[in-house]
Amino acid sequence: MFQGTGSDVGKSLLVAGFCRLFTRRGLRVRPFKPQNMSNNAAVTPDGGEIGRAQALQARACGIATSRHMNPVLLKPQTDVGAQVVVQGTVLANAGARDYFRLKPSLLPKVLESYAALAAEADLVLVEGAGSAAEVNLRAADIANMGFAEAADLPVVLVGDIDRGGVLAQIVGTHALLPAAERARVVGYLVNKFRGDPSLFTPALDIIGGHTGWPSLGVLPWFARAADLPAEDAMALDQRRDGPAGGEGRVKVAVLRLSRIANFDDFDPLAAEPEVALTWVQPGRAIPGDADVVILPGSKATLADLAFLRAQGWDVDLAAHLRRGGRVIGICAGYQMLGRVVRDPEGIEGPPGEAAGLGLLDVETVMRGPKTLREAAGTEVGSGLAVAGYEMHMGKTAGPDRDRPWLHLGDGPDGAVSADGRVRGCYLHGLFAADAFRRAVLGLDGAPVAYEAGVDAALDALADHLEAHADLPALERAAGL
Repeated sequence: MFQGTGSDVGKSLLVAGFCRLFTRRGLRVRPFKPQNMSNNAAVTPDGGEIGRAQALQARACGIATSRHMNPVLLKPQTDVGAQVVVQGTVLANAGARDYFRLKPSLLPKVLESYAALAAEADLVLVEGAGSAAEVNLRAADIANMGFAEAADLPVVLVGDIDRGGVLAQIVGTHALLPAAERARVVGYLVNKFRGDPSLFTPALDIIGGHTGWPSLGVLPWFARAADLPAEDAMALDQRRDGPAGGEGRVKVAVLRLSRIANFDDFDPLAAEPEVALTWVQPGRAIPGDADVVILPGSKATLADLAFLRAQGWDVDLAAHLRRGGRVIGICAGYQMLGRVVRDPEGIEGPPGEAAGLGLLDVETVMRGPKTLREAAGTEVGSGLAVAGYEMHMGKTAGPDRDRPWLHLGDGPDGAVSADGRVRGCYLHGLFAADAFRRAVLGLDGAPVAYEAGVDAALDALADHLEAHADLPALERAAGL
């Protein structure tokens, strides 16, 4: 089990890299994360949902996803509340205190899922959540040492030197853990190192002197991490308003909604040298020179519709269209483009309704059951192939649905305005289709093979870990 000294230390990426590395060595490897908190989710073939980080890890293993890979998924809807998904299915909406009381009852499900994966694997690589040293939450923990103890797993601690204070991170974690949990830690990895590693050698002696834990490797900064999907919106919080992709002639602006979901939809755009992709942060105006503005998915459509208006982005969008620009909405963004969004049962928050942006002649009513499915089809008109997944509540209807954007396996999806400059759909992941992406954006340079690039980055990550981690020690700890 890989546990961190904090959030965003690189656990997800390291597990993905080790998944690819040990799979290449001929082992049957499975990824597992007992509890994840993220609005970036993936649909499993059996109609469940898990964190997208586990989907990437499954891809690194060369296997299909399973709802057992992430048995508890928390999808934040407010600052203190989240939708609780258990083994791929929505269980409840819960506040932080309610979930704290609920957690111990979920441990049997978590262990059941772990056992299902372990039964078919030579090696299960488990990812913790947040910090191993959150001892104030230890009594109900199912994500870190609570799970490691229940499943009797050895633990590798991951520290992040790039944020500074890595000695204090590791030594402080040791100081807070009780003796039995310290004994589970077989060593530590120092991640995201820049500079001359020989200068860090005295630090290893200091850490060892305070903890008795051995170093399992000092891992240099892996620049190609940017080519792989991020686990959650923390990655967006670290980005400044400005180009995240190339500096090309096509300028695409994506609105950074407060409850943004599945933002990795736009990674393929950032990979295009001809595209300058800007994340428009709260409090900033939509750039006046944008060619395309995208409204992404959200876990709380009505709340983020109000948030969008509070930023003045509704006014910016009207000006953008007057200048001849184009607007695209994906999932909740598609719903916001319509005339009205209704949530009479309070599925995503308090019951209510609100006028949409009125850019498409459609309206949405939130109702179940939740749509969770993989889907493929073509763009209407061009016939270009698209593929991805649907993950949404709500049904959308109205006259502009008579001009669908896509045709999927079971029928039309989305809507297009009469002038063709506003369009939306429910299909996540559609921009990963190279020919479709390039046609939608009018790109004419050298093609970028996005999916092949992701696999190449996973291979490079596996090579990186093979070169810098103490693999014999890791194999011994895993009983290989």
